[in-house]
Amino acid sequence: MGHHQLNDLNVVSTGVLITPQELKKKIPLTSLAENSVAKGRDEIRKILDRKDHRLIIVLGPCSIHDPKAALEYGQKLQELSLKVQDSLLLVMRTYFEKPRTTTGWKGLINDPYLNDTFKIDEGLEMARSLLMELAASGLPLGTEALDPITPQYLQDIISWSAIGARTTESQTHREMASGLSGTIGFKNGTDGSISIALNALKSASAPHRFLGINPEGQVAVIHTKGNKYGHIVLRGGNDKPNYDSVNITLCENQLTKSKLPVNIMVDCSHANSNKDPSLQPLVLKNISNQIKDGNKSIIGVMLESNLESGNQSICENIKDLRYGVSITDGCIDWKTTEGAILELRDEIGSTLIKRN
Repeated sequence: MGHHQLNDLNVVSTGVLITPQELKKKIPLTSLAENSVAKGRDEIRKILDRKDHRLIIVLGPCSIHDPKAALEYGQKLQELSLKVQDSLLLVMRTYFEKPRTTTGWKGLINDPYLNDTFKIDEGLEMARSLLMELAASGLPLGTEALDPITPQYLQDIISWSAIGARTTESQTHREMASGLSGTIGFKNGTDGSISIALNALKSASAPHRFLGINPEGQVAVIHTKGNKYGHIVLRGGNDKPNYDSVNITLCENQLTKSKLPVNIMVDCSHANSNKDPSLQPLVLKNISNQIKDGNKSIIGVMLESNLESGNQSICENIKDLRYGVSITDGCIDWKTTEGAILELRDEIGSTLIKRN
């Protein structure tokens, strides 16, 4: 027998992570949070089934790096949701994982202290604690399902999930989505193509068997029955928007041709706003006008919003970061957010009641 090392040539170390079951025991689901999640999931499903006339609004920070600021945002959002609940269902973005084109900060779960220490165990605990507190306030919560392992730790507190443009084509993420308990939005590809998302919707609605982990943290064969509550999210691509009425109609036709439910959500950020967060309210205004003009396929929108506008880079001294300002994509501030949501309610509230 030779003396060649064949395994783990590029692995520096491995560490055992707390199991999903152990984390849930440490931070158990409260009755308030449980009722909030169940209610949020049911309301979103009813909107997709056209049994609820409201529009879904998924809004919040591009990514959460400061739990304190996220809680303050959540409190403001909860108060706003009560004012618009007759027309709009507000779902808070609670994004803890960020896909990177090359390298960069990968989110609160991977690097909770923003200093490349990668204390993932503490990141998971921070994320679950924050989700629990937000859910207990009555807010439905949304996130991006990026890593195929983390759903076992957090998805019991999530009402809506997204599969991002970079991962919509991934077989792993389509299989994972087929087993998620909440509704799921697939974004179109980064090139703007919707065919990738259509294929993803078909795949995720079907049963799958794949490798994953069980609540005890063991490697397991996961058997899913398929997730029937998927929809497409248009976010533009190749520096071109796809939220206009022509692109919406083309998407409707493709969904019908593919024998998929004609449910469309529009992401007001990314290429749809030319990566300029200040343009998001203008995109939202366009969607409002389409709904007033008779559109019945748009069931929701997404907004990147924070306490303060813009974004900032991670600095050497984390204490120097500006409070309430994104460290990833730029966002609109709370004042702009509140004004846009109230205006949207006033503009389309009566139309939404009639269109179903």
